[in-house]
Amino acid sequence: MQRATDFDVVVVGGGPAGATAAAEIAAQGASVLLIDREGRIKPCGGAIPARLLADFDIPPHLLAARIASAEMVAPSGARVGMGVGNGFVGMVDRDSFDRWLRQRAIDTGARYAAATFVGASQTADGNISISFTRERMSAETVSARLVIGADGSNSAVRRVLFGKAGKPPYVFAYHEIVRSPTGTHPGFDPRRCDVYYQGRISPDFYGWVFPHGDTTSIGVGSAVKGFDFKAATKLLREAAGLDAQETIREEGAPLPLKPLKRWDNGRNALLIGDAAGVVAPSSGEGIYYAMLCGRIAARTARDLLRTGDARALAGARREFMRAHGRIFMVLGFMQGFWYRSDKRRERFVAICRDRDVQRLIWESYQTKQFVRSDPMAHVRVFFKDLGHLVRMAFQ
Repeated sequence: MQRATDFDVVVVGGGPAGATAAAEIAAQGASVLLIDREGRIKPCGGAIPARLLADFDIPPHLLAARIASAEMVAPSGARVGMGVGNGFVGMVDRDSFDRWLRQRAIDTGARYAAATFVGASQTADGNISISFTRERMSAETVSARLVIGADGSNSAVRRVLFGKAGKPPYVFAYHEIVRSPTGTHPGFDPRRCDVYYQGRISPDFYGWVFPHGDTTSIGVGSAVKGFDFKAATKLLREAAGLDAQETIREEGAPLPLKPLKRWDNGRNALLIGDAAGVVAPSSGEGIYYAMLCGRIAARTARDLLRTGDARALAGARREFMRAHGRIFMVLGFMQGFWYRSDKRRERFVAICRDRDVQRLIWESYQTKQFVRSDPMAHVRVFFKDLGHLVRMAFQ
């Protein structure tokens, strides 16, 4: 028989996944402790689809910029513009955005500890014991019926409770936050994201220039061991004409690119967000999916607390993959095929010149599902892609 615990749920990690889970669990009336390591800022381009504001009740003032278009740059230097259309892509600064999400969780009823997760262990009565330390204080231990690991791609919760077998494949992402140019600046548009598909910038991913209002994120990703991220970012800044801009800070972190096959331990632990490997392949987008994971985790926690049946935990991954597994599979194929060489990157950028392709890309990004309203557009894109592949094979 389970005994009373200090909290119903402990959430480790106060980013978009963890803060959303904590807020929605508290809103359900359960007791929840949110543990987050103070002073951390997640290296992130900060892009979110416009629907996130409505889906998660996010006030527009948190947007640092509204992006109206993207420009893709091929290895040859050819550029393809892609207007968003009637919508926009939002840009958030993770420092202020994450802080706001944590405060909302607190205001909803979650307890908060600015602390570092130390460890967890199973208790004889079927609950779980979680240890953490606040700055310059001795370790504290609390008990809970469920722990949710939302502590990033290097998740300590995953390492302690799931072992090394649970680590997802990843690329390493590095970016530099620079002061945005003021006035007119050649090659820079504060309402446009630039994406560089060039082997000299990244041999297996891409480089980006994402404006955030007063600042701009300039970065690269790669899974190649020994890759010189700073040298590549220097090349990117020179290519974008931003090499003379003031550098405010530099950040780097691994970026998972494939959801884990299992998110729960079958007892009282659940992984979400980056800790569960939930970042979209090809694009590296993670904020929307992280917050969705947090919402699903809150529903899963409700079912576990109500029934006491640990089998409810497996439902979190099933629900997410049922809705988004197919698009993750397609994006994974795209990354594995098109990012493999400059020859293929050149073709990929050329394909994106097509209006049908652009419309399907933006509609899928904004709606987070495959667009079914125009099946003939998919047919046209298929045959155009086939034509590009045939031409590439004979070059």
